[in-house]
Amino acid sequence: MIGTLIGIIFLLIVLGVLWWAAQTLMDKLPIAEPFKTMIYVLMVVILVIIVLYLLSLLLGMAGIHVPIPAGFAR
Repeated sequence: MIGTLIGIIFLLIVLGVLWWAAQTLMDKLPIAEPFKTMIYVLMVVILVIIVLYLLSLLLGMAGIHVPIPAGFAR
């Protein structure tokens, strides 16, 4: 259980650094505005999916099992 919490904290730190790097890189690259907005929205959607997955892991550790769609099952 402690190993899982440490893994989740480490993953959130890595995600935060990747989020910061992607935003910084998008400001530096000469990309037209509609594409910059589309990339930003895509980054937000991916980050939300990862955070929801992490929340389901935490709920599973607490004994509350959240059903996930069959396509995401391992």
